Amino acid sequence: MNVIIIEDEKPSARRLQRMLKSLDVEAETMLHSVEESLEWFQNNEHPDLIFLDIQLSDGLSFEIFETLDINSAVIFTTAYDEYALQAFKLNSIDYLLKPIDDDDLRNAVNKFKGRTPQKQAVTLDFNDIKKLLVNPIEREYKKRFSVKVGQHLKLINIEDIECIYSENKGTYAYTNESRNYLLDLTLDQLEEELEPHVFFRVSRKFYVNINAIKDIISYTNSRLQIKLSHFNEQDIIVARERVKDFKNWLE
Repeated sequence: MNVIIIEDEKPSARRLQRMLKSLDVEAETMLHSVEESLEWFQNNEHPDLIFLDIQLSDGLSFEIFETLDINSAVIFTTAYDEYALQAFKLNSIDYLLKPIDDDDLRNAVNKFKGRTPQKQAVTLDFNDIKKLLVNPIEREYKKRFSVKVGQHLKLINIEDIECIYSENKGTYAYTNESRNYLLDLTLDQLEEELEPHVFFRVSRKFYVNINAIKDIISYTNSRLQIKLSHFNEQDIIVARERVKDFKNWLE
């Protein structure tokens, strides 16, 4: 398997090279800029797989693909948060979030090895991806929900919702008026509907609105308990595996 790394931070490139070697994957070629990569691709056989950083020292790595037809599979390595990474999910691209985790790398390599052996050109709409990465504020997220109350439809503004949670196979929005409303979406379906700087999924059961958090308390097994301004129907616990991301989100 012919693999190259395109990464402008040389220590990060060397670390990834060592991690790949532990998986019996040799990545002898490491490139560090758009210009260097363009020259290399014009004079060498294209690899089977590219580990590609997005932001290089002289521009976005997408410029390589816009200039040349690259017949390689791509796994992006990026420090962008989950918000921007929706771009990759929409385009079915594998990505690894920095700092790269051993298990995530192993899974990505195994996924690549399980693909059909025929090479296919990368045919992605890089303009759409760049738009999401460079100007994520332009993304449109849910501003309100319409819910049925008896024979009526009621509009609930997103800023009035303290939390959204699942219970008994239903999804409920709890408002700052201490009211519950049944939604017709699951929590998983809401992932791409909610503004990620405002709402965070603290567990499989709860999304919370950052503007409604009144207190955060240390809880058992390295978890956190959240107190909201009005919601007190049940405990809201940040799952242990989400505590680090939750703390980053708060900042």
